[in-house]
Amino acid sequence: MSSPSPTLTPYEALGGAEGLHRLVDRFYALMDELPEAYAARRIHPESLAGANQSLFEFLSGWFGGPALYIERHGHPRLRMRHLPYAIGPTERDEWMLCMRSALTEQVADEALRDGLLQAFTQMAEHMVNTDGRGCGDGSHRLAA
Repeated sequence: MSSPSPTLTPYEALGGAEGLHRLVDRFYALMDELPEAYAARRIHPESLAGANQSLFEFLSGWFGGPALYIERHGHPRLRMRHLPYAIGPTERDEWMLCMRSALTEQVADEALRDGLLQAFTQMAEHMVNTDGRGCGDGSHRLAA
């Protein structure tokens, strides 16, 4: 008697490192391309290469693949690492616009896409640290 096939992790369901790179690359391309993502984009460095690599490493472990971020940087402590940056409802919504679009384009499996969208929505909400009033000029940028 054969045993049932194990459930795939999100990392595996996305296609491993290659699929995850496609998702993250598209996400950051959208952040650069969409004028509607200006507020989220302006808190990032001019080059998104470092942010791209960090997000890839974080998502690898978060989605059940290799724990690259933890191996290289220690515990993610996402909220703490983002506290120096004014992240309000606008930045959250613009970040989610880019992620939702990237997921729609890159993840064909509807159930997987919906689950990832729910997880990203919760994470993005957790990063909000200001009500958005009186946000600066973007001079506080995320480190690469």
